[in-house]
Amino acid sequence: MSRGGERKISRIFRPGRLLRSPAHPLIRTSAHLLACASLLSCARGINFTDIAGPRFEGRHAAPAPRATPAEIRVVTLNVKFGKQVDRAIELLRDSDSLRGADVIALQEVDDSGTARIAQALGLDYVYFPAVLHAVTRRFFGPAILSRWPIDSAWKIVLPHLDALRRQQRTATGALIRVGDRPIRVYSVHLEVQARISDMEREDQVDAVVRDAATAAEPVIIAGDLNSYGVGAYLKRRGFRWLTESFGETIALWGWDHLFVRGFGGHCVRSVGVERDGRGASDHRALWAVLAVRKRSSAHLPVSFLRSLRLKNATSGSP
Repeated sequence: MSRGGERKISRIFRPGRLLRSPAHPLIRTSAHLLACASLLSCARGINFTDIAGPRFEGRHAAPAPRATPAEIRVVTLNVKFGKQVDRAIELLRDSDSLRGADVIALQEVDDSGTARIAQALGLDYVYFPAVLHAVTRRFFGPAILSRWPIDSAWKIVLPHLDALRRQQRTATGALIRVGDRPIRVYSVHLEVQARISDMEREDQVDAVVRDAATAAEPVIIAGDLNSYGVGAYLKRRGFRWLTESFGETIALWGWDHLFVRGFGGHCVRSVGVERDGRGASDHRALWAVLAVRKRSSAHLPVSFLRSLRLKNATSGSP
C-alpha cells in the first residue's frame, strides 16, 4: 500500500485548538500534554485483513546445504516498534546465545527494519504487517527470518480487535525446508493486557493452533503472547512449552515464549533467555536449540494419519 496518502500524526491533533490555554505556562503545558496523550491513545491505524498482503520478502541467505543438520537454533525477539534496528542486529549477530540462528521470529517490526536485519544476518525473510500503526504511522507486525529456504508463507488474521484502537493482530506462518525436512514456523504477537480478555487472547492463539492442526511436519510457535497464562492453553493443545520456567522477559512479566510440537521427546538440546538486550528492546530475546530428526508415525496428528489411511485404502495399498 502506498504511503503517499498517509496522514501524519502532527496533522491529526492540534492541542492548541482543542483547549483554551490557561494563563500559567506550567498549567498550559500540562494541559497540552494531556490532550496529546489522550488523542494518541485513541488514534486508530489501518488494519490489513486481506490474507494476501501486504507481503514483503527477500532472499539474503547463502545456498542451503542439501544435508539435514543435526540441530537448529530458533530465536524470538520483540523489537518494540522496530525502533532500535541497529541494536537488534548487533544483539542477534554478536550474542553467544543468539548468533547463527537458523530461524528468527520477530515482532513489532516494519518492512524496512525486517529487510535490514535479514540482510545484515544473511537470512531469507517473509513479513506480513498487521496494521499501519496509529502511533508510529509505519507498518507493524510479525516476521520470520530463515537461513533455510522458505517454501511458502501465509498470514493468519486473529480474532478480536483491541477495545481502544480497534487494532488488528495477525500471525505470520511459514513452511521452511531444513535439508530434506519441512518445519512449520509461526511468529505470533497477541493483543496486550487490558485491551482484550484472557479468553479472547486464547481465541487468538487458537487461530494459530487450528492452522497447524493438520500439519504433518514439526511445528514451532514463537513470539510475544502478552500473557503467561495462555501458555497453559497451548500445553493442553499438545504443544511443549519450552520457556515455561524462564521468568520475566519484559519488566516483571514473562510474556515471550517458545512452543514446539512433533520434534520428539528429546528434541531440546538447550533453551534460554538472553538477559543482556543491548538496548535493542524492552523485551528479552529467547532461544532454543532443537534436534532435527525424522518423525515416527506416533508423533503425527490423528487427523493426518486418518487421511493417510483413507488414501491408502482408496489406492489399494496395504
